[in-house]
Amino acid sequence: MNKVKLKRGDMIQVIAGKEVGRTGRILLIDREKGRVLVEGLNMQTKHQKPNRANQTGGITRREAPLHISNVMYLHKDKPTRLGYKLEESGGKVVKKRIAKSTGEVID
Repeated sequence: MNKVKLKRGDMIQVIAGKEVGRTGRILLIDREKGRVLVEGLNMQTKHQKPNRANQTGGITRREAPLHISNVMYLHKDKPTRLGYKLEESGGKVVKKRIAKSTGEVID
């Protein structure tokens, strides 16, 4: 299990693989397998037989997971690495995510 600095809802850009250069929003992160599900990317077709829930069956398209090493956080429309910075506010130490390229606090 690797340390993952991405969160659900982050905008990312694919940096390797067949979807290289495309961007999307993270829907789901599987930290144990090291995979992310990105909205509208890596679409695959699935053939479904008719059943009680789906009377018609047919061919559906859905997102397939990408490996987490193939995506980067998108900050100001440029892919960047993420880091952490400890900030003190009101006597408490708070860990914030920062963009390595600019040093700006993300959240």
